[in-house]
Amino acid sequence: MSPSTPIQPSQPPTTRMHFCNGSPDVSTTPLSRAGLRDLSHAPASLRGSDASSAARVAPSTGVDRPRLERAVREILLAIGEDPDRDGLHETPARAAKAWIDLSAGSRDDAARHLGKQFAHRTTGGHELVAVRGVEFYSLCEHHLLPFFGRAHVAYLPANDRVCGLSKVARTVDVFARRLQMQERLTAQIADAIVEHLAPVGVAVVLEGAHMCMRMRGAAKSDSDMLTTAFRGVFDTQPAQRAEVLSLLLGRGRD
Repeated sequence: MSPSTPIQPSQPPTTRMHFCNGSPDVSTTPLSRAGLRDLSHAPASLRGSDASSAARVAPSTGVDRPRLERAVREILLAIGEDPDRDGLHETPARAAKAWIDLSAGSRDDAARHLGKQFAHRTTGGHELVAVRGVEFYSLCEHHLLPFFGRAHVAYLPANDRVCGLSKVARTVDVFARRLQMQERLTAQIADAIVEHLAPVGVAVVLEGAHMCMRMRGAAKSDSDMLTTAFRGVFDTQPAQRAEVLSLLLGRGRD
């Protein structure tokens, strides 16, 4: 693949996973690559849903809110609580409202955000666009417990098209705000950018703290998970991949 050849959306994905203890400093590292647009100081995350706008019964969201409230009440009863006692009698309604917000991404579409694009004349696939430190919050589909962290996304534009900065953050939320696995979340973000922008290359790095590992089970409070997904030149060219990883994770600074 030449450096200026856009990725074909049908390209088989490649996702790599790593585990690390502690999180690297990714919020203040200067990016040194020539032509790089440093977008790391913009708002970290834009939410994909406003929970306050959810109606009592929300057919437009595909959520059966009364049923969800009954389910929360049943959970309280099952663990020996009194859902009618002071402090819990409004919990089913509050929890249902929270779940509608936390799962909003499953009722959203990345095309709604990445479809908004702008003309930007590129110079042969050498102008990297990077968004670092995008906060995300998701739910482990195995235990229904939160995992959260930061996403770092980079792509090499093609066809003289780029998307707005907030659209990358919103795309992260589309796939994070649902029942998820971090491995799949990482790949879905990368594949959505390939599908809608057809760039020369895409790199996505997620650093996540999983409550299902910190609060229960192994109970390892200092363990984080790091996952990566590479497409295009970042998948096929090791030197390009090493460079973009250095930029996204803040290593190799001058």
